[in-house]
Amino acid sequence: MSELTAEEKRLQDDHQKRAAWHHWGPYMAARQWGNVREDYSADGEAWRYFTFNDARMRAYRWGEDGIAGLCDHHQFLCFAPVFWNGADPFLKERLYGLSGKEGNHGEDVKEYYFYLDNTPTHSYMKFLYKYPQEAFPYQKLLDENMRRTRQDPEYELLDTGIFDGDRYFDITVEYAKNTPEDILVRISVTNRGGQEASIHLLPTLWFRNTWSWNNSARPVLSVMSPDLIQASHSELGEYFFYCQGEGELLFTDNDTDSQKIFGVPNASAYVKDGINEYVVSGHKEAINPKQTGTKMSAYRILKIKAGQTQSIHLRLANVKDLKEPFGKNFDDIFDLRLKEADEFYHKVCPFKLPDPMRYIQRQAFSSLLWNKQFYHYVVEEWLNGDPAQPPPPENRKSGRNSTWRHLYSEGVISMPDKWEYPWFASWDLAFHTIALSIIDPEFAKQQLIKLTREWYMHPNGQIPAYEWNFSDVNPPVQAWAALRVYRIDKKIRGEGDKLFLERVFQKLLMNFTWWINREDSEGNNVFEGGFLGFDNIGVFNRTQLPTGGHMEQADSTAWMAMYCLNMLAIALELAPSSPAYEDIANKFYEHFLFIAAAMNRIGPSEINMWDEADGFYYDVLRLPDGRHFPLKVRSMVGVLPLFAVETIDPKVWEALPNFKERVAWFMQHRPDLTNNVTCMEMVGRADRRLLSIVDRDKLKKVLQKVLDEAEFLSPYGVRSLSKAYDGKPYTFSLDGQTYGVDYEPAESTSGLFGGNSNWRGPVWFPVNYLLIESLQKFHYYFGDDFKVEFPSKSGKFLDLWQVASELSHRLINIFVPDAQGRRPMYGNVSKLQNDRYWKDYLLFFEYFNGNNGAGLGASHQAGWTALVAKMIQQQAEYKGFD
Repeated sequence: MSELTAEEKRLQDDHQKRAAWHHWGPYMAARQWGNVREDYSADGEAWRYFTFNDARMRAYRWGEDGIAGLCDHHQFLCFAPVFWNGADPFLKERLYGLSGKEGNHGEDVKEYYFYLDNTPTHSYMKFLYKYPQEAFPYQKLLDENMRRTRQDPEYELLDTGIFDGDRYFDITVEYAKNTPEDILVRISVTNRGGQEASIHLLPTLWFRNTWSWNNSARPVLSVMSPDLIQASHSELGEYFFYCQGEGELLFTDNDTDSQKIFGVPNASAYVKDGINEYVVSGHKEAINPKQTGTKMSAYRILKIKAGQTQSIHLRLANVKDLKEPFGKNFDDIFDLRLKEADEFYHKVCPFKLPDPMRYIQRQAFSSLLWNKQFYHYVVEEWLNGDPAQPPPPENRKSGRNSTWRHLYSEGVISMPDKWEYPWFASWDLAFHTIALSIIDPEFAKQQLIKLTREWYMHPNGQIPAYEWNFSDVNPPVQAWAALRVYRIDKKIRGEGDKLFLERVFQKLLMNFTWWINREDSEGNNVFEGGFLGFDNIGVFNRTQLPTGGHMEQADSTAWMAMYCLNMLAIALELAPSSPAYEDIANKFYEHFLFIAAAMNRIGPSEINMWDEADGFYYDVLRLPDGRHFPLKVRSMVGVLPLFAVETIDPKVWEALPNFKERVAWFMQHRPDLTNNVTCMEMVGRADRRLLSIVDRDKLKKVLQKVLDEAEFLSPYGVRSLSKAYDGKPYTFSLDGQTYGVDYEPAESTSGLFGGNSNWRGPVWFPVNYLLIESLQKFHYYFGDDFKVEFPSKSGKFLDLWQVASELSHRLINIFVPDAQGRRPMYGNVSKLQNDRYWKDYLLFFEYFNGNNGAGLGASHQAGWTALVAKMIQQQAEYKGFD
């Protein structure tokens, strides 16, 4: 094994508890306002109860937000830079965006910021924020987006013209850890405009408010000297904040301005917005002249000539007598940590890789790491209220999340997007762990274990879905993720962490049982489940059918078949060292056969999911009066059965005779089940065995549509809905009502079923990744001789590994500049495509236009879009790039 890099040694020291390198990190939300945790309203309208305008005056209960923020992993002490251009109506303390009720396509951040670099231990981090020099157009963004309809595009900050003439500042925030408890901060400001401009910098240190809710001890910030502040906290201990440069030290308290918010006199003269009042409004009495409190800023004013850069240095450490906190050693530490980050990422991907690909991969990893967040939500306390506060409305005790009183979350979790989705989503998180496992497998494993712990998982076995409704049903992908993380980690370390795999497996047995008992309502191995993450993919809301009855869902049933095979594969991995798992493997094998047979049943009196004439899978609507109808929409729902595939190597087969015997029994005694699937065929490669919902013929038929450019195949991956419905919507009429689905390659044009995502045409990374992986598994069994047309009707035939590779390239190319230097992800946005100070900074969007690859939805959803890093890794390892 090669020598460890410095970053790998830090990871090892952290995981073995020799040094707490993960103690401090970018664990602050980008948006804390407008979320469920902070909502104590009677109507549950979180966006309306705690608004952006409230946020600068109102203390948060459950967390903090900021721009490029840093905090400890319990978020006791927080740091973030604050800015003012002299024109805005208030300090720029947090990123602005619209709530779900304000945006014409749902909630949306209206700022430009980029996660440029990060390492797994956060030993080096880099963040870029673009701040206009003119007054930020808050009201203009709100008014125009409120005026626009869902048929109109979103109105973005660039559309306002605020960046015309380049009158803005590039603000780069960098962190470098000298030790786990000695953190260097460098804030560099570049004036991109043509004239000298001033900027007010207020690097801010504050304590999360924990004292207002239960009368706990109040921490304190106090001045030791003009450039040194002491931070004292009963649990965190003492830290010291060193501030370079001349300026004022401004102190207030992180307490709610009750006078402004509620019309009630403040308990203290110094409140959360005191520093804002002092700087922007000139209210000298708003800050504490004794220079003590729970929130403080080092106030610096920089005058920067056109094109020039100025920097300020800061340092947060648990040492109070650093002799030269900003000496030559300061920049040397930054240089060293950056060099070590380069070494680490080159070792992560040691293959021959073009610079643009290496850059995309590193940006994806960095964005994923920046999206870590301290997430605190104790449902029991949230429902009942806090001792030192008025009780919440009585009806909330039976309202949102009221059946999840056991849930107690207080730790660092990988978030989908810290502004738009500053709360965990269980199926999103499963995909996050795939890319995370390449750079920090221990953290990836901890994330998967976390969701199955007793303070997350419901006593009935359900895994919490997401903050807005923990009881919702998301795809059961945790077993798949655990197995993939285990295998990636095994490849890196040379041995598998079977203890991790076993811990997750034992808890997932409970979750699997919950699915079987709850979602298979008629006991026929056909599953329901609702929207399953695909917000508006169906003709109507599959969670609340307007017709009554129930839906037999091709996707829900396929997810369960996939879940069976994932659990089977884990059991087979564990069985050689723990024979009891062989019996469990038998059980999941049997489960899979019944589910696969149900999906593929054929009978003259039945309406089946598999349509032989169309060569595709469809949902079936069953009404209370016994009528049933197939909903013949060619969508990702009908592609999902391809994901239920697993191969079994001969050596596994031979090592587990009881399992082998059980399979033989089914082959002999239940051909009605085994004949419906490509199961344990004696064809293929070296007696390798295949379990799959689809047989060879069905696989080819489904792929014929998936790989057809007139249907699913986009230049940028596989669409979520067939393009055949472009201008020709699918319609379904029943009892005088007509329901329809049309192809929408970009944002959704209706608010159907709530939410602001669209599964009616765009390209989504998570399902594309699962499809690619499934094709690789099929190739592993069928080999090079099994070929399909790619694209369909082209006359060009490829084996399935080549098809998977081609799909990976299409997805990767969303981020790659074309021959004209344009990245598809940025569409027709000229500044992002052409400006030298913009075009090389990447965003990892939620989903992508099915026609042109333009990024859509949440702009920093690196969570599952960071899967592009894994795709690049695999392409580099197995094929390379031209």
